[in-house]
Amino acid sequence: MLSFALIFIAGIFFSGIISRTKSIFSGRKGPGIMQPIKDIIRLFRKGAVYSQTSSFVFQIAPTIYFSSVVMAMLIVPFGQSKGLISFNGDFIFFAYVLALGKFFSIISALDTGSSFGGMGASREALYSMFAEPAFFILIGSLALLTGHSSFQEIFSALHLGSYITYALAILATFVLLMIAMIENSRMPIDDPKTHLELTMIHEVMILENSGFDLGLILSAGCLKFAIYGALIVNLFIGIFPYEYTIPLFFITQFLIAITIGTIESFMARFRMGHNAQFIFALTSVSLLIFFGALLILGKFI
Repeated sequence: MLSFALIFIAGIFFSGIISRTKSIFSGRKGPGIMQPIKDIIRLFRKGAVYSQTSSFVFQIAPTIYFSSVVMAMLIVPFGQSKGLISFNGDFIFFAYVLALGKFFSIISALDTGSSFGGMGASREALYSMFAEPAFFILIGSLALLTGHSSFQEIFSALHLGSYITYALAILATFVLLMIAMIENSRMPIDDPKTHLELTMIHEVMILENSGFDLGLILSAGCLKFAIYGALIVNLFIGIFPYEYTIPLFFITQFLIAITIGTIESFMARFRMGHNAQFIFALTSVSLLIFFGALLILGKFI
């Protein structure tokens, strides 16, 4: 329950910190940190409008997408504290419950009958498929290194005590951060502020959503960022006393949000043809972590 509450609190501020960072680097006053949450609350007060060409799939997809993210929050541990849902192999359930939500968002975009929606859905499905091997190789390598197969046991048994383990943790942080940006369709993979349909990915998928449904989608994006931030925190809090882990959690989430805002401020978006190459290259980084785990275990031949 502790991890669920911490992720929820971090998710409230995450998007606002990103926006504020981008405003500072661009020399603008910009909106306040709470503005994205205020926008979501305003959307929750509105009703949704549905096209006559869409079916019930379009109506239920935002709720399933949001529910999948909440379900993933229940699996993430916090140090020695288990998530509300914890079992052997729970990282597989974590990945595919998020994939279930992504699947419904994709078929929701197809259900509207918009050609642009179908184009964005195709691209998002491709990028998610390329990101999946990197995640499984990363977590599988940590499972091999620790001898456990659940999130809580993996992170509890993961102890950073040598240069190799620190290097693996830094590489794992990079992979998880990039996966978070891919899953949330952020720069340099996608530009959430673009209005050019030919280059839109995630935004063109949710153009038909409005009111309460759009609020669910946006709030799920904030929580998903905080979820991956929590996974990154779990890589390091094992070396700190328990009384320092909660402040460390929020400091790390704050630094991750600033990092994302900095990347979006100084990096241009990749051309579409380069996105797949970049995402698939994350698998190579995960393989380095796998080889490092074999080296630590003395099984690298």
